[in-house]
Amino acid sequence: MHFENILTATENNIHTIIINRPDKLNALNKKTIDELHQAFDAAEKDAAVKVVIITGSGQKAFVAGADISEFASFSVEQGKALSAEGHKKLFDFVQNLTTPVIAAVNGFALGGGLELAMSCHIRVASDNAKMGLPEVSLGVIPGYGGTQRLAQLVGKGKALEMIMTADMVAANDALSWGLVNHVVSQDELLAKCNEIAGKIITKSSVAIASAIRSVNANYVDGVNGFDTEINEFGKCFGTADFKEGTTAFLEKRKANFPGN
Repeated sequence: MHFENILTATENNIHTIIINRPDKLNALNKKTIDELHQAFDAAEKDAAVKVVIITGSGQKAFVAGADISEFASFSVEQGKALSAEGHKKLFDFVQNLTTPVIAAVNGFALGGGLELAMSCHIRVASDNAKMGLPEVSLGVIPGYGGTQRLAQLVGKGKALEMIMTADMVAANDALSWGLVNHVVSQDELLAKCNEIAGKIITKSSVAIASAIRSVNANYVDGVNGFDTEINEFGKCFGTADFKEGTTAFLEKRKANFPGN
């Protein structure tokens, strides 16, 4: 599959997606969002892919925001449609993938860039990373899930402060707030992501998919996450992965999960 704005590669069950617009600090325009949707969709459907790592090209930015020139003249209805389409194609789509997604946040992750990182299941940041939602400086608010996911991760007070001041947060503060899982040097960033991915791919992909659905259920209005957990827990008992995992444990050997 050929893309104009992203690069993809799969090795050892780990699929890497690189947003490749370094001259624009990897800003998200409509075409890039479309291509990311296609890439994530293909990875989700590929049984050989157990983990996805997403990052940005160059040394300066993961994603430095959305391409403002594309929507500066939009009407109210066009603005609503832009947000809704973005949620559907990329941000909600990534959050609800059953293939784990790790964001390797190198440099700036601002606006839509931070929103993309927050939609991923795990975030690892370089020690020079700067994260923020600067939208109120443009007279608008975060429109790709930022007002919701940031509060879920760091709490209401810190989320409102970040959004209302438009301040950027340094990597170590992001770590202490729970916005990212790990902070490493820029040289170690992808290695750390691959280390985490390497642990994930040895586990049951079926159980991991159930875990993602169960955790996500806690944040869906009208859904009882405990009920989802009960249902997903029960479904695991009917899988080949459960049979292999329990048999391997009893036989004191390493499990070789078939993935079904």
